[in-house]
Amino acid sequence: MIGPEIDELMRLLARLPGLGPRSARRIALHLLTHRDELMHPLADALVSTAEAIVPCRQCGNLDTTDPCGICQDPGRDPTSLCVVEQVGDLWALERTRVFRGRYHVLGGTLSALDGIGPEDLRLAELIERASAPEISEVIIALDATVDGQTTAHYLADSLSGAGVTVSRLAHGVPVGGELDYLDDGTITAALNARRPI
Repeated sequence: MIGPEIDELMRLLARLPGLGPRSARRIALHLLTHRDELMHPLADALVSTAEAIVPCRQCGNLDTTDPCGICQDPGRDPTSLCVVEQVGDLWALERTRVFRGRYHVLGGTLSALDGIGPEDLRLAELIERASAPEISEVIIALDATVDGQTTAHYLADSLSGAGVTVSRLAHGVPVGGELDYLDDGTITAALNARRPI
């Protein structure tokens, strides 16, 4: 019914996060019916971005420069290092405009089931960076999953000799959250992390 090029477009779109075959079909149709104002500029942007993006040697972020814009920013706090799992987590923290230190992207978490060990992550680079004299705090900002917590504990142990304060993001009731809708683990974490007001 449709040509192989359109079929390939839909197949590739369906591989994007959050999209399935139906969404991919709708997007493909929208792109095809808006070729000049959307599809061609999008294709050009994809090609130029793919050619320009490089991983930052220092933190692991993706940018058009190496070191990245965050690592080059003289206004960032050089004493604080925030450890995240993936670049998307770094971007999420940056959206808040709250953290003004530097980052370190691990590239994943430890996972015995998936066969991911310390040598598969950027852990050696983290320990080297955390041992620098200007670093005073390492903030572990990993997901509250089993693998994330396992990795956080491993990092805390690994950084114990670096002479830095190791902290982690708070866990508990989200802003706007209702207790009745939260799972037991979240409520337990919130109770354990309570503080005076």
